[in-house]
Amino acid sequence: MARRLLSSRAHADLFEVPTDSDALIRHYLLSGDDIDLIRTRRRAENLLGVAVHICLLRYPGFGWSDGIMPPAELIAWLAEQLQVEACTLDDYAIRRNTRHEHHALAMRHLGLSPFGPEHVQQAEDIATRAAFATDHGVKIIEMLLAELRKQHLVLPSVDTLERLALKGRARARREAAAALFDVLSPEQRAQLQALLVNDPSVGQTRLTWLRGYPHSASPASMTALLDRLKYLRSLDLPPNLGHGLHPDRLLKFAREGAVAPVSLLNDFGERRRIATLAAQIADLSITITDATIAMFERLTGQLFSRSRNRQEEVWRMGKTKVGKLMQLFGASIDAMARAQDLGQDPFAALDADVGWETLLGKRDEIAGFGELATSDPLALAAERYAYMRKFAPAFLEAFEFKATDAGDDLKDAIALLRDQNRTGKRKLPDDPPMPFAAKHWPSLIIQDGQPQRRVYETAVVSTLRERLRAGDVWVDGSREYRRFDSYLKPRDKAEIIMRDAGFEIDPDAWLSDRRATIAKRLDQVDRALKRKALPGVRIERGRLKITPHDAVTPPAAMRLERAIDAVMPRIRITELLWEVNAQTGFLDAFTDLRSGKQHDEPAAVLATILAGATNLGLERMAHASSRVSHAQLTWAQTWYLRPETFADALGRIVDAHHDLPFAQHWGAAEHSSSDGQFFAANRGSGLINAKYGPDPGLKIYSFLSGQYGSFHSSVIGATAGEAPFVLDGLLSNPASFDPLVHYTDTGGVSDHVFALFHLLGMTFAPRLRDFPDRRLACFGSAKAWPTLAPLIGKPINEEVIRQHWGDVMRLAASIRDKSLKPSEILRKLGAYRQQNRLYLALGEIGRIERTLFMLDWIENADLRMECHAGLNKGEARHSLARAVFAHSQGRIHDRSDAAQQKRAMALNLVIAAITFWNTVYMDKAANHLAQTSPLYDAKLLAHTSPLGWDHVILSGDFDWHSGAADRKIARPLNIRPARDWGT
Repeated sequence: MARRLLSSRAHADLFEVPTDSDALIRHYLLSGDDIDLIRTRRRAENLLGVAVHICLLRYPGFGWSDGIMPPAELIAWLAEQLQVEACTLDDYAIRRNTRHEHHALAMRHLGLSPFGPEHVQQAEDIATRAAFATDHGVKIIEMLLAELRKQHLVLPSVDTLERLALKGRARARREAAAALFDVLSPEQRAQLQALLVNDPSVGQTRLTWLRGYPHSASPASMTALLDRLKYLRSLDLPPNLGHGLHPDRLLKFAREGAVAPVSLLNDFGERRRIATLAAQIADLSITITDATIAMFERLTGQLFSRSRNRQEEVWRMGKTKVGKLMQLFGASIDAMARAQDLGQDPFAALDADVGWETLLGKRDEIAGFGELATSDPLALAAERYAYMRKFAPAFLEAFEFKATDAGDDLKDAIALLRDQNRTGKRKLPDDPPMPFAAKHWPSLIIQDGQPQRRVYETAVVSTLRERLRAGDVWVDGSREYRRFDSYLKPRDKAEIIMRDAGFEIDPDAWLSDRRATIAKRLDQVDRALKRKALPGVRIERGRLKITPHDAVTPPAAMRLERAIDAVMPRIRITELLWEVNAQTGFLDAFTDLRSGKQHDEPAAVLATILAGATNLGLERMAHASSRVSHAQLTWAQTWYLRPETFADALGRIVDAHHDLPFAQHWGAAEHSSSDGQFFAANRGSGLINAKYGPDPGLKIYSFLSGQYGSFHSSVIGATAGEAPFVLDGLLSNPASFDPLVHYTDTGGVSDHVFALFHLLGMTFAPRLRDFPDRRLACFGSAKAWPTLAPLIGKPINEEVIRQHWGDVMRLAASIRDKSLKPSEILRKLGAYRQQNRLYLALGEIGRIERTLFMLDWIENADLRMECHAGLNKGEARHSLARAVFAHSQGRIHDRSDAAQQKRAMALNLVIAAITFWNTVYMDKAANHLAQTSPLYDAKLLAHTSPLGWDHVILSGDFDWHSGAADRKIARPLNIRPARDWGT
């Protein structure tokens, strides 16, 4: 059997003749020259026959093959254009000479040549060039098709194309492996080979040791990371490793090496094995460099956060004592005041009423609380100096920090500390470098004319942390801690991208437009408020008041939804996943990292996905499943479940969901929402956020379309703000729809997010819990709007926008073409905001856009209702996520970011599958109720939700071979003969 490169779905997408009207118009619209040639024939079947030859040679490009009848839709479309009566071409199809004559005529007309043996090598070269960048079969075939069409060649058979693509891919792998192998010296190859041999000093192979770097934040973890970094540097791989190779091909080698067990690597041929190890070591060097700097960032942040937490804990524990001290202080004031009024000795009265000895006894306690209340965070962090010394000196020694000229003081301070650490000196010079943004820090450092080593070193380490986060200080060989400017596109390219997107790139023209727009909207809302023409909106004592609206979902809709749930078929989650795959083909997306082939046992892939989604784990899933082994699940997890395969599968489900007629009841898919959901985790896996209780955890930030398509999710820290991550999901959307309006709650809001939404051409519509406390903005004075004046803050700083407009364009363009994640750049912009003027400029743009939104919110009650309804959809998704992710008490045990993200993606995929299946059967249930129940009202269907799960059996034994994979007949509804619809 010939080896296949394309799935059946991909084959259909690339090569089948389309039948929908849009595709027929796009591919088969006849030109005037076409029609002139066709009309040289007389009979209708000959006219249509020549037209079919021309069309099928154009697209897909094979021509009209013997024994294949064109779709009736194509014939009807051509007949309409030729103004002849559509007819079957059965008689025409069997006249071989006529067909061959017309085929040759169409080829001459289109200037095409047949594909022959002389073109085989050229086609293989094309496939090889394509495969240097990707192993994805569809992409290789697409490039091969494009080049053959460009050379005016009739396409060979699909089997030939697949053979050429496979040969090209194999050749690209060999040549890439040879390029990596040849640049290495024999000594370097021997060192890489030694990575696969057990090393007694670490109790395992060095490769396994390198891969297993720690993730939990502790000084011991920092030491372990630095040990690995030192070892990687000792390998001394050539700096030009991989130069000349496409970055994606190098990454492919690295990813294979990252997941391949040592035994499998030993089975590779020498060139492939050494090339794979070299690529992985190069990638590990970058990864561990980033992990080490991130560890430094976390540990240094803990110096301040733990000191602050201790301060707050002392306050909580001493709250009663402070209250009694304040009462004592109040009584002392009262006694002295009375004595003063009566002309008596205040001190004698104080001693008589309160007691002088009592006051003196409280002096130390008062001083302690006073010092605690006024302590600077730096001074408190310096108290943990011994803890900081466990990791900071080794970290400073391990890296060479780069900075702009403005960072010379910090580099000098780091050099001073390195010298002190190397020589063992304890005393600082009298005038050490002071690279601190906080102007009062030098006064904390210099005490009695001498710099205090503990405070100074803590301040330098803290400043280095902030500058690394911002990109003002960077490290060569890092991916996450590069120079800030390197993240942005050049200005000339950025302006082209923004202009092509329809955005105004001249700052003065943009400011002029926004000035006029904001003045007009302020005029309109000011007049409406003055006339009291906005129901439920008023200003009282200079504060905005908006009356909450009534519940969005009417009680009748809730009763209808319960009735729909009651008749939904009961189904096991295993069968549900098989049925969703039958209708969407999402399993085709999970391909082998090396070969691009689908799994021979798709049940293993489904079981692995469900193990992650339910938090059951691979071992317990293997025990609970029939005919699926733990080894199969581990192999599927390692080689088939990746971010890109999850995204492809999710996109297929969400697109199919949006195509369902019943989904249209829930509004426009383009009106999306997002929200974070907290999940408990082990101490080494998450962080404590007091908002969610005393347990550590993390948040899964998920996105939902207006039709309940769960199209993205990502893991973020429990203490992280949600605002930087709002745009990540919208730009990483794997489905085919484009979000236009996006709803979030207050946690997803910042002025910078408002700015980026505007720059990217989307509408941001958050629900602001602190709406009355946020100030509107205007250009110039607010006197022109007296009613709104109490709500208007400082004017827009136009100059900072003009000065940094070029960088704003570079930032927006970099995000638009997806070369930059919004969350990464927003974190860097906010990390060292005192010196980042781009942060200020983006904030001013955001103030303008937020003001326009707030004016819409004040004026438009429908907008407030829509936002509330959109967010309710996300909250309903949280309930389903809790039900699915139920094992291990819903607690996440994974420590690595990659494992946590994979678990979140599995959960999201299963939620999307349940939503799709529910929507299919809700349609059937609603049709049944329309005939049998007085509760049915089509207008109420907009208030229903496909996120129910009572009818889905989520736990128990998992039978993956029950026959559900081959089921063709829809399940019957759960209908009981005598049902009381009044409940």
